[in-house]
Amino acid sequence: LSFSILVKNEEEFVDVLEELMHSGDLGHALRTFSPSPYNGGPPCSAADLPKAVLESQYLRYVIATEKALSLEEVREEASVILEEMSQKLQMGFIRLMAYMLSKVLKRILTGIHVNTEGLNALKQAVQESPVILLPNHRSYLDFLVISYVMFTYDIPVPVIAAGMALSKMRVVGEIISRSGAFFIRRAIGSDKLYWAVLSEYVKTIVRKGFAPVEFYVEGLRSRTLKSLMPKLGMMHMVLEPFFKGEVYDVTLVPVSLSYDRVLEEFLLAQELLGIPKPKESTTGLLKARKVLQEDYGSMHVNFGRPMSVRHLCRGKINRGQYNLVPRDLPQKPSGEVQACVSWLAHLMVRMQEEGALISPWSLMASLLLQAPAAALTEHAHEHTMWTPFSPGKVPEQEVMSSAAALHHSLVRLQAGRVHLVQGEEDEREDPRRPEEDVTKAAVPMLMLACYRNQCLHVFVRPALLAVAIHVTKSVQRDELFAFFCFLRDLFANEFISIPGESSQDFEEACVLLRTCGAVHTSEQEVTVSDVGLEVLPFLQDLLQPFIDSYQVMFRYLCKDGVHVVSEKQFVPAVRNLATKLILSGELHTHEALSSDMQKNVFSALRRLETLTQLKLNEYRVNKAAVGQISDILCESDDLVEEHCYLVLTCELKMRFMPLFVFTAPTEEPHGFSFLFSAPHRW
Repeated sequence: LSFSILVKNEEEFVDVLEELMHSGDLGHALRTFSPSPYNGGPPCSAADLPKAVLESQYLRYVIATEKALSLEEVREEASVILEEMSQKLQMGFIRLMAYMLSKVLKRILTGIHVNTEGLNALKQAVQESPVILLPNHRSYLDFLVISYVMFTYDIPVPVIAAGMALSKMRVVGEIISRSGAFFIRRAIGSDKLYWAVLSEYVKTIVRKGFAPVEFYVEGLRSRTLKSLMPKLGMMHMVLEPFFKGEVYDVTLVPVSLSYDRVLEEFLLAQELLGIPKPKESTTGLLKARKVLQEDYGSMHVNFGRPMSVRHLCRGKINRGQYNLVPRDLPQKPSGEVQACVSWLAHLMVRMQEEGALISPWSLMASLLLQAPAAALTEHAHEHTMWTPFSPGKVPEQEVMSSAAALHHSLVRLQAGRVHLVQGEEDEREDPRRPEEDVTKAAVPMLMLACYRNQCLHVFVRPALLAVAIHVTKSVQRDELFAFFCFLRDLFANEFISIPGESSQDFEEACVLLRTCGAVHTSEQEVTVSDVGLEVLPFLQDLLQPFIDSYQVMFRYLCKDGVHVVSEKQFVPAVRNLATKLILSGELHTHEALSSDMQKNVFSALRRLETLTQLKLNEYRVNKAAVGQISDILCESDDLVEEHCYLVLTCELKMRFMPLFVFTAPTEEPHGFSFLFSAPHRW
């Protein structure tokens, strides 16, 4: 039984695995595959793509300008790069992959639910223009499942940008390549030839409409299960053929993948604590086969509405600038183009969040993390964590028992109450090695935080406003808006927002809080209601681990003797300080130990110019500025503890449920009311 509940009609989602039961694994792999191709040009084979790249005027120009080697040597090097990079899509290997995936997915998942409306729209879109698939990245399963679904529903299988590490896996790398993956080096650096070959290869696929192109706009797999700041390199490549008028349009399709339980949950927490992830290898994959013995619940694949770049960019960019230089010559993107690409990338991340489905377990994790740390580790039996709502007609007790059974390594259900599983680890703690005990205790807490992060985007904007109300002690909209913008900028790497839309985010926060009865708003004021006295502390507590963790890092930077830092030095030093504060009882969150949190703070301070670059990877600390930011935030540390427990009861269901199903008005000035008009899916 899946508890990833939908507000929309359940019939709009179909279970791929359930349908597979009727055909069998081999029958599914050998089924007739008849996708409708792109109508914009003549058919092109996988072998034709490298030839087209090598013969392109653009690459010829780059090769001709390479002075370090002879012309023939440069051509040979470009050919080697293409051979290493190119996908070798073959139907036989797609069928082999489909057969193997059928076996694996049926063992570890109870269902793969896909929205039929999105599938039908995608099937139509691939015939009309080049399509770019932009999924979020939460698990190694992501790209495999998307290709599997598209094969199942007769949609052209995508070519996928993958890390070079996968190509080094014996047998597996070859199968993945022949199933549509092309491999990219992680660090390209200043290698102009490699960049030129990669760029031209991607643009050739788009121009010819060879197949949908799939890549992760976030760049990397999210180890925290929340959205990452988008990377813009690949986004520039896939959009350039449109900017230069080489294709009439390009269609962007955000894809939201949601997991009840993530396969790599334990590894994610370890990576956040600085423990290196296992190297990708065929041997390692075979050793990891024990995952086949676990239940990971269900997953949802939500294909978003196809979005025309031509329509999105109308009025945002003047494509006439590309007429001033021959299209075959390299051109540095103008500031206008860079801003447009950045806007589109952030928009896609927001659309991924809007399409994500959130399980009750994610809300349970949020509530579990809000109880005092001492109570969870020593007196867990005294505190109960009830799920905040009953999904549909499913009894609340069944929701809790299902979630507890699925996440048995983190929680247990006893007498109708959910408790964190920590007692056994506490008994084994070695008093001679307290730092190691902190790390052990941090693993389940960071796993829990990752699942909380799956629903954080729903609450973050009203939560930022709740913190602004608490810190400023003001009711004036302009003062609250100013502080809201400060928080939005400070936490820009934690919670992704569309550039230039701070006003819309603030208004959305006001509307959501007003709708659930937490505040009253006028043109000049935002005042807290009686209901808000219960709702706002819950929202503030959601952000408190981030505020506390940032304060730890500010504290380190303000220490005597810390004047110049590098990120390489900063991360372990902050982790040591956070460990000491946890041991002393001054810090009650383990999230300050997260390397992602530490790197986000470093990036925020660079953006706010409190860290001034002296040379490569070395920065001077402006202690006065860091101290000022810390002083501003410290007001938010004084949350009233008695409110914490109010939100752990079923009253939250009645008080806060309007936030989950609210439909905002459609007069947003940015013209994309669909961002906020769809109810969140549960």
